Amino acid sequence: MFNITKKEITWGDKKLTLETGRVARQADGAVMLSCGDTVILATAVAAKEAKPDIDFFPLTVNYQEKYYAAGKIPGGYFKREARPTEAETLISRLIDRPIRPLFPDSFRNEVQVLPTVISYDKNNDPEVLALIASSAALAISGIPFMGPVAAAKVGLIDGNFVLNPTKEQITNSQLELVVAGTEDAVLMVESEASGLTEKQMLDAVKFGHDKAKEVINLIKEFSKEAGKERWKIEEKDYSELKKKIADAVTDDLQKAFDESDKKLRGSLIGKAKEKVKALFENDETYSSVEINDQFKNVEKTIVRTQILKDAKRIDKRKLNEVRDIKCEVGVLPKVHGSALFTRGETQALVVTTLGTSDDEQRLETLDGAERSRFMLHYNFPPFSVGEVGRIGTGRREIGHGKLAWRAINSSLPSKEDFPYTFRIVSEITESNGSSSMATVCGSSLALMDAGVPIKKPIAGIAMGLIKEGDDYSILSDILGDEDHLGDMDFKVAGTEDGITSLQMDIKITGITFEIMEKALDQAKEGRIHILGEMAKAIKESRTELSKNTPKMEKIQVDKKDIAAVIGKGGATIREIVELSGAKLDINDDGVVTIAAADEESRNKAVQMVKDIVAKPEMGKIYKGKVVKIMDFGAFVNFLGKQDGLVHISQLAAKRVENVSDVVKEGDEVSVKVVGFDRGKVKLSMKEALEESKS
Repeated sequence: MFNITKKEITWGDKKLTLETGRVARQADGAVMLSCGDTVILATAVAAKEAKPDIDFFPLTVNYQEKYYAAGKIPGGYFKREARPTEAETLISRLIDRPIRPLFPDSFRNEVQVLPTVISYDKNNDPEVLALIASSAALAISGIPFMGPVAAAKVGLIDGNFVLNPTKEQITNSQLELVVAGTEDAVLMVESEASGLTEKQMLDAVKFGHDKAKEVINLIKEFSKEAGKERWKIEEKDYSELKKKIADAVTDDLQKAFDESDKKLRGSLIGKAKEKVKALFENDETYSSVEINDQFKNVEKTIVRTQILKDAKRIDKRKLNEVRDIKCEVGVLPKVHGSALFTRGETQALVVTTLGTSDDEQRLETLDGAERSRFMLHYNFPPFSVGEVGRIGTGRREIGHGKLAWRAINSSLPSKEDFPYTFRIVSEITESNGSSSMATVCGSSLALMDAGVPIKKPIAGIAMGLIKEGDDYSILSDILGDEDHLGDMDFKVAGTEDGITSLQMDIKITGITFEIMEKALDQAKEGRIHILGEMAKAIKESRTELSKNTPKMEKIQVDKKDIAAVIGKGGATIREIVELSGAKLDINDDGVVTIAAADEESRNKAVQMVKDIVAKPEMGKIYKGKVVKIMDFGAFVNFLGKQDGLVHISQLAAKRVENVSDVVKEGDEVSVKVVGFDRGKVKLSMKEALEESKS
């Protein structure tokens, strides 16, 4: 019944197994990947015919995590997996980016890759495994895929690189880097780091790529036995069509690409398109898609030739030159912190909001419930590029937001030092290249404006590449057109001392480490320049928080007093909240976090907590209130909610026959602590009076 092919290697200290022929046999390619007790099922299916009139490669990657994989039942009413989580979306993008460049340019059949986590041991991270499984499924499918690719995750612990670190190891690592590529070259890098040098990052990429090659060899051996016959793709000769278009509009396009203004340039390109459309109006030899494809190729040839041969960029900048920058802070009056970062025709309005632990994001994952105190949300409205379109959060918004999050995260203060929850929102108000790096710069400025004590300001820059054969040019701070018509989008963020995040996507079949090294060095030069421009607006975090920021304070109480602060059924803590207007949170270590809209409310709550946990001092005099009269004495509330007994003999210097002759309920009195008896406090009004007279 089954024709099973199985291959395995020892990868690092773990066994990695690929299997096909037992599950999902009707897919073009299906692979079960196992590492420890984590199992990924990846399938690849391609439509047998290309969609008509489609001018792009319709590849879809949908990474899925099934709750049953970790022995869990989903929350919510319907009890089934819902729409993709942010983590699933990010991993889908992670898989898509290195495999997309490895399909023929002419291939327009719809391809769907579905990597699914069906067993999870909470030790072997599924994201890299899912990429490997997807590559293996494509490699055996017969679909024209120029792989295989593989990936590896790299950590840096105690100065040593670690292959595929566990989640526990990552918490102690200076680096979390994923590198993917073919046997010959790197295709994708994504990382978060704590200010590492360019050399350290490059060495990490080399280490990861070397480890990924071991898996590539496994996939090759696997596909030799299990691979299907490769689809034959008809490669049509469009040289005549391209020449005809070039002859008609080269001069027009050269004039367009001599125009620095994006809108004017777009208008001129649009006129050239209309000219080509009219040229082929009565010619049915080629489809509109084929004509548009070759028009793009003519555009690409013009721009790339100008850069490679003449070092001439669209906006007349030098190859390593950054666009003009303008930074402003405090641009919105009621928010906690704000910044407007403008670089050329790219602009980000970034806002920082500070909240309490109640505002932390709660996440349900295969690892269990998690909380995050730092959120960064990126919005890309259509007006930013002068268009109408969809409003909402798509894969692009999630991906760019996470990239900026990684860049900023390592510079934030710890919860112990600064107990606030952070939410940053980046509104892209103009876009012409690298809005994600504008978000990084704007986020750093908005945090400093809010008074968040970040360790170092952070800036980001996007690097591009034009490569033809052995000739190449590296571009700093790329425009949208340079990204669209180029071969690389390499985003580098960091402080003046080191890198905090990398993200590299390659549109060709890979780049050398020589190119990567030069790009990193050139990026550092640009990053330092941008940080200098940012410093003109604000050099360091403000020393005071905005008047609109919630006022917070931490109090350490003894663990024995936690129950007293909370009260029976939470009665005490509710009373504090009601009377003060503040929010309270107390953890198992006895740390009480108090947050309020103003200082008065905060201070009132602080005092109430202090009163509850305060310990009476022997011999100290307190002001108190008589709360109960007994035959043998009076109970006085003298310290927070604490009561003590004034024995009838301690009410006055003379003999007292009846307690009520001296005090009544509600009287304000001075009392002195004179002893303790089995947890009870003994008080004296007599001694307090005598001491006050002396």
